[in-house]
Amino acid sequence: MRIHTKPLRKASAKAQSAMEYLMTYGWAILIISVVLAALFQLGVFNPIAFAPKAPPGSCQVFRPNGPGTTSFINLEGICSGELPQYVAQFNGQNAGIQINNPSDFPTGSQPAITILAWVKTTASSEGVFEYYSPSNNICEGSVRLEIDGGAPFADFSCDAIGGGPIVNNNKWNLVGWSLPAGSNQVTFYVNGNAYGPYTITSINIPSNGLIGLIGAPYPGWPYFGGQMADVQLYNISLSANDIQALYLEGMGGAPINLQHLVAWWPLNGNANDYSGNDNNGQISNVNFVSNWYNGYTPP
Repeated sequence: MRIHTKPLRKASAKAQSAMEYLMTYGWAILIISVVLAALFQLGVFNPIAFAPKAPPGSCQVFRPNGPGTTSFINLEGICSGELPQYVAQFNGQNAGIQINNPSDFPTGSQPAITILAWVKTTASSEGVFEYYSPSNNICEGSVRLEIDGGAPFADFSCDAIGGGPIVNNNKWNLVGWSLPAGSNQVTFYVNGNAYGPYTITSINIPSNGLIGLIGAPYPGWPYFGGQMADVQLYNISLSANDIQALYLEGMGGAPINLQHLVAWWPLNGNANDYSGNDNNGQISNVNFVSNWYNGYTPP
């Protein structure tokens, strides 16, 4: 019986050619695959990277009668929910934004307050936003929003109360809390979901000598690590529906309830207050970065 070896020789030649091809180009293919995976991990191929971005100061509150007034106020500019071009990157323990002599911050006994901020934390995080009077004891008359142990915290004159789920590092989350006037019941919010209310002790915030801080707690305390955007302060307790609506607007959303908006720091390229109340911040060791969108999922 005659055996036809020609097909076998052809198959062997093809296999040898394939092996030679892999040996010649395999390393190149592997390197390209690793580079593509790294770029994907960095968010280069994230569709958000190609979405329209609002430039700094593109949306702001217009107060025709000046700071502190509430008549005939409205939003002006690109306020259609475009994502910000930049966010604030806090670089180390001395990083922060300070607001000297802030105006219209909620003060007095048991004031109504709502504080909200978009944050993407790292392993070392605590102070998100606070204001206090240095002339008093460091804990007296202080108001804070922080991420402590991965969970949102409110701190009223050193009465620290935590509530809500653990916030995942390297993921963008909208965090905050709301306190009604004359109440000792604070409600936490994470990505539009309410937690609480939780009971606090009475507080009294002085009206003179206040200092506001974004991203930096008291000297010597753990600091905020990561990125932050769209910090909003109100002198009213926003409803759960209002805060859910703000979350659904996403990071590019404009404030709600302008009559009770005290300060608005989008942190889109600067530390200016776009509420029309001139509570602008002074920057220390904070950069504004444009490649922020990794870890952000639109609501």
